[in-house]
Amino acid sequence: MDYNKKIQNRLRRIEGQIGGVLRMMDDGKECNDVLSQLSAIRKAVDRTIAVLVTSNLKQCLIEELQKENEGNTDDMLEEAVRLLVKSR
Repeated sequence: MDYNKKIQNRLRRIEGQIGGVLRMMDDGKECNDVLSQLSAIRKAVDRTIAVLVTSNLKQCLIEELQKENEGNTDDMLEEAVRLLVKSR
């Protein structure tokens, strides 16, 4: 799969958020503030997973349709749903 810059930028942003949480902990920030940031990180990771699964599914479907092999598209959709469920 070809990972585009948008996905990489999302992950770099998440990496920065994690660094920010570590600094908050080092500075002794309130638990509620740290938990709020961790929740934001979890949401960002969930959105990134959704983008990855969607991009992969789109790419695979296009390739299958170009081959005129529509029989496998149902299997791909089921696999995409499994990936999303597994990520939760």
